[in-house]
Amino acid sequence: MIEGMKKRGGKILKIMVPVACSVLLIWWLFRKVDFQEMTQVLKHNTNYWVFLPVMVIVVLSHVIRGIRWGYQLRAAGCGDVPRMTLCCSIFGAYALNLVIPFAGEGWRIVYIARRQNAPVATVLGTDLGDRISDAVVVIVLLLLALVVGEDYIEDFMSHYAVGNRVLSILEDGDFWMLLVGSLLALVCIGWALRNFAFMRKLRKSASSVWHGFWVLFTMPGRGMYLLLTIGIWLCYYLETYVSFWAFPFTRQLAENPSLAYGLLPGLISFVLSSLSMAIPSNGGLGPWNLAVVFALSMFGISSGEGAAFSIAVWSAVTITLILLGLFTIGYVSRNRRRERRSATALAEATASD
Repeated sequence: MIEGMKKRGGKILKIMVPVACSVLLIWWLFRKVDFQEMTQVLKHNTNYWVFLPVMVIVVLSHVIRGIRWGYQLRAAGCGDVPRMTLCCSIFGAYALNLVIPFAGEGWRIVYIARRQNAPVATVLGTDLGDRISDAVVVIVLLLLALVVGEDYIEDFMSHYAVGNRVLSILEDGDFWMLLVGSLLALVCIGWALRNFAFMRKLRKSASSVWHGFWVLFTMPGRGMYLLLTIGIWLCYYLETYVSFWAFPFTRQLAENPSLAYGLLPGLISFVLSSLSMAIPSNGGLGPWNLAVVFALSMFGISSGEGAAFSIAVWSAVTITLILLGLFTIGYVSRNRRRERRSATALAEATASD
């Protein structure tokens, strides 16, 4: 009974914590935003037709991600997965993440494992490798944004108390010594507890992660995997950049030669919003919006305008994901009916023999 209560409590927390994060951050955002200015922008100064190509780019990014995952699955011994199945595994995962953050990852792992009769641990390893490679891309893009946008970031940070505090911490040698010391302490604790059962399980999980990541360097088609990775993140970037043309204030950024025709603010907005997705929330609602508003404010965009931009873009992406989720439900249901009919026909043929 106690175990059942713990499981139910865990499920409730998985749903409630992201919802609470989204609600609190959206509440905080609207406290800081001129709500009237935001609604005026959305009603009178938004070209919603621009979001049609944005929605197409969203679909394309998921199609490329599905094809890329297929390379890993083949290399891990999971066989050839039909491309539509791969794409729907991505469509369904991202749609489910709108309801329960990160639950989509579990669904697509189980879906592919059952369909291919492959070990769940093997598919999990490829998924973790997939996410680690994405994390590497985000780190590279963050470093790029810090280099090319250094002047704008420092100028912005120096004008706000929180920014000054962050800069002072980063320039404090004691902070870095404490950080390194903490990491070394964790390593020592892990070594001291290495023979405990939970540490053995942790090492086993780490081994699966490493295998899923290392296959990226040994599998056939590594060059294509790299090209597909570039394609995915280029699509993600274009979702932000193309959206600039939907609003007069962001269109000015895209027409400014000193800002590389909007490529620089697009990069900073994109990188910060990508980092915000690590915060558990429903489809990024809350942290993603705040990150975009914060990034655009570095280039003189007011909080009301930035909020309007973030809500419109988030809504366009979310509507696309919902439609893709509905398409996936239809695709999976049709395939299951077909499999049941095939199994029934085979059973009848066997019985007649």
